[in-house]
Amino acid sequence: MDAQTPAAGPAVSHVEVNGAPCRVWRKGAGPVVGYLAGHGGLPKWIPFLDALAERYTVVAPSLPGYPGGEGHRLLDNHLDWIVAVRDLLRGAGLDGAAALIGGGPGGAFAAEMAALWPRSCARLVLIAPWGLFDEADPMTDPWAQRRPDLPGLMCHDPETWKALTAVPEGANSVDWPIEQTRALEASARAFWPLGNSGLARRLAHIRCPTLLLWGAGDRILPRTYADRFTAGISGETSLRILADAAHRAELDRPEAAARHVADFLAG
Repeated sequence: MDAQTPAAGPAVSHVEVNGAPCRVWRKGAGPVVGYLAGHGGLPKWIPFLDALAERYTVVAPSLPGYPGGEGHRLLDNHLDWIVAVRDLLRGAGLDGAAALIGGGPGGAFAAEMAALWPRSCARLVLIAPWGLFDEADPMTDPWAQRRPDLPGLMCHDPETWKALTAVPEGANSVDWPIEQTRALEASARAFWPLGNSGLARRLAHIRCPTLLLWGAGDRILPRTYADRFTAGISGETSLRILADAAHRAELDRPEAAARHVADFLAG
């Protein structure tokens, strides 16, 4: 493909979860891998997913309330969210996927799927996943941040976050800030306060091979949480630290992150 030719966008479909539509993006060919986005969701298709789509069929469903998804106000507790994510993944054709990839809140839900439904994925990739809590070393509260400070916390280069969250083509510029606020509300309904969901009690049920990806400059989730995930998961677990990357490392280092995932899936 010529360097000046933009990559084709993903195919779009929708899955109903509790009667509300959630967008599903699909692109590529080969073994199916799923992706549940990190904090802020997936307003746009990202280079990380394009890199994966060169080898795999990438399926990226939107969680309720995140960009492309509705129905988060129907989910009153964490169990509601787990069941909704399970229904979303099954509706998107991801049950039994070669791998399930999740970042931040999406990583916590991916871990829940692997723990509670072991056959839902063959391998697991977690990018700075939420779900744990250490009172002595708590995560940075993402809901307490001033909006101008968020780009520098999410990404190594704040402009990367600003580009992701800019008004997408075809979106209503007046409604877009409301959609972004709704995404923050959705994650708060599932994980407030401080991302704790009691996942630590279920990590031992994860027996599939697991890859942890962590940004060396993550200012949201302490590096010690990677060690807690590694110690808690029963299956073989490996950790890769990405330099020049912050909390959403797949945005900062898309090619490197995709290469680690591909190497892991080929192993």
